[in-house]
Amino acid sequence: MPTPPAEPQPTRVWDLPTRLFHWLLAATLVGSVLSGHLGGAAMVWHFRCGYLVFGLLAFRIAWGFVGGRWSRFASFVYAPATVLRYLRGPVRADEALDIGHNPLGAFSVFALLLLLAVQVATGLVADDEIANSGPLNRFVSNATATRATGWHHGPGQWLLIALVVLHLGAIVVYLRRGNNLVRPMIGGDKPLPPGTPASADSAATRLLALAVAGAAAALVGWVVSLGA
Repeated sequence: MPTPPAEPQPTRVWDLPTRLFHWLLAATLVGSVLSGHLGGAAMVWHFRCGYLVFGLLAFRIAWGFVGGRWSRFASFVYAPATVLRYLRGPVRADEALDIGHNPLGAFSVFALLLLLAVQVATGLVADDEIANSGPLNRFVSNATATRATGWHHGPGQWLLIALVVLHLGAIVVYLRRGNNLVRPMIGGDKPLPPGTPASADSAATRLLALAVAGAAAALVGWVVSLGA
């Protein structure tokens, strides 16, 4: 008799720090866009959201090197040949491309981090020539501030929104194919074949995340203080 396939087992893919980062970033981006469009007194919250995005971005970059297995950049940096093979399908069983971020998801993550970095950088030096300017505005020329402000309010904002919309669309497509991407980002686990490597998500891992978050907050505080 042939051996029946092993039953999938709940396996930790997304550690708690990664999940908290994901949902905090989503909420903060919504708050940032809304407060930026409201203007006026809401700009205080726009700056606060921007500083929080800065801190979350710094945290995620560091966590990409020391976080859980499937949150590390090394787990989803793919060679061009692997990406092409994934797009053509099917892929080799030993590649495990759908456990964490698949090649398309990896592209989305890196694009998002890059756009966020540019958006934060331009916001720090922007000046709306009315009542609001970034804390580092005094370190750049008027021409640089004008270009940064134009990008921050224009292409940068809309590219970021477009990327988020594409991300949401991909979630819907995968859900229709029977692959729920949201549930693992809430609970952390995916049903996977026995023996699939899991991400570390212990008390020690979470203490490390707190230390990384503290360092990220200190970085943001220091950068903002430069404009005082």
